[in-house]
Amino acid sequence: MVGLMELISAAILGTIQGLTEFLPISSSAHLILVPWFTGWEPQGIAFDVAVHVGTAVSVLAFFRKDWIRLAREAVLGLLERRPMGNPDRKLAWFLVVATIPAVIAGLTFENYIENKLRSPLVTVFTLIIFALLLYIADKKGEKRRTITSFTWADSIWIGISQAVALIPGVSRSGITMTTALYRDCDRSSAARFSFLLSTPVIVGAGMLEGFKLIRFRLTPGLETVEEPWLILLTGVLFAAATGFFCIRYFLRYIRKSSFTPFVVYRIVLALAVLSYYLWA
Repeated sequence: MVGLMELISAAILGTIQGLTEFLPISSSAHLILVPWFTGWEPQGIAFDVAVHVGTAVSVLAFFRKDWIRLAREAVLGLLERRPMGNPDRKLAWFLVVATIPAVIAGLTFENYIENKLRSPLVTVFTLIIFALLLYIADKKGEKRRTITSFTWADSIWIGISQAVALIPGVSRSGITMTTALYRDCDRSSAARFSFLLSTPVIVGAGMLEGFKLIRFRLTPGLETVEEPWLILLTGVLFAAATGFFCIRYFLRYIRKSSFTPFVVYRIVLALAVLSYYLWA
């Protein structure tokens, strides 16, 4: 029987995943730090799959019209032999190119990062360093370019930066928006491209975790524990709901406001982690 505290922890972790996946504060850092602070046992690979599915649902639901339009234009562009014939076709191919570095880096370095870099101390440094980079980019970037003026160079640089976000504490959304700001994109365009770019990455991550779960289940002689479906469903629902509303309100917020609150939050969190690590 599922206990109340198990449901509460699943809801909290699902909410954290839904919020931090899209805010520039690093979901991986929070999913490492929350169990570390609270002493909760890791929920397991099935729960990781569940919350990734939840955030995949949220980003697909929010940008469903965009992705239908982009996919249609990409196909029409190929059929008409004019793949870069309009802004939507260009954007579709820019997103494809920007996804490639993260796929290569994930397949190449996943085990190393999982085994060597998932440490609270690593997040201390990455939270601070990439917070400062975001602050400088937000203050110094000219913010004169929109998503319709993106180039191949923008796509490649943002894609490379997304690959760096495999390191816990960097923040996928944070570093991609930082790179876009350094390239003089306005905040709204930086955030929108980042969120669109997150779709294949989040969906792919969910599929990869799902394959891991299947392989784990099929390993001969390995004792497995059946996770309660209510726990998994709670994680999915909270991750999906909070992710959807996070995208909506963040895009509204960033039109008129700066990234400074997120920069401050990252630094305060890093200092709190360091203090807890040294004196706990």
